[in-house]
Amino acid sequence: MNTTRRSLVGTCGIGTLALLAGCMGNGGGDTETETTTGTETGTETPTGTESPTDAETETPPGEGTGNETGGTRPEGTGGPGINIASTDDAPDAPVRPSVEVIEDTATEEHPPMLRATVTNESDQAVTLGEGRAIVFAYQYDTEEHLMLLPADEDYPAEAGCWRLTDGIAVTEEYRTVTLEPGESTSQDLGLYGAPTQEDVCLPVGEYRFESTFSVMDEAGGEEQSSFTWGFGVLLE
Repeated sequence: MNTTRRSLVGTCGIGTLALLAGCMGNGGGDTETETTTGTETGTETPTGTESPTDAETETPPGEGTGNETGGTRPEGTGGPGINIASTDDAPDAPVRPSVEVIEDTATEEHPPMLRATVTNESDQAVTLGEGRAIVFAYQYDTEEHLMLLPADEDYPAEAGCWRLTDGIAVTEEYRTVTLEPGESTSQDLGLYGAPTQEDVCLPVGEYRFESTFSVMDEAGGEEQSSFTWGFGVLLE
């Protein structure tokens, strides 16, 4: 069960955690951005010069092709593949967060996709906040190179590149989620490049996401305890 405790509307800056971790934008009008995703180059082999053999020019597995994203797109795909590199230990709390990959490679149709889940493993109902942060929605990684956004929505990003070209405006309400014993809540998330990363689409490398989970007193809506949990992803 999802509930909302406050109804203020606004925007927030890059890197904000807890209430709206990772949300940003000016909340204003439309912004039109033209993105140049590469340049075309050609190489002419001089007469009498022997061309390299296939073995000499073959791209090693897992490396990019050196195209418009600066080598971040493996051949035959629309972007780098994603793996879960690490996850924190289970917290000392009545709930267990988890994350999994559901689409491991970016294509022209979708960015890499993750699913974040929180499960109540206790024998009593548990109320958690903030409702979006606990499933890593609107979260930046700790270095603000990538952003996780709820799936099945339209965002200002070029298909196949998946780098945001504008900020994301999000309401500043505080949401809570109540889970019955054994119940889970999940969110499918698309992985996007942050709008500040203008030179690449989805940059290869390892990145960490983390969020704060608040266990609430359902009756009064007061925080009883909190913990931080996170995970690392590898784009290659």
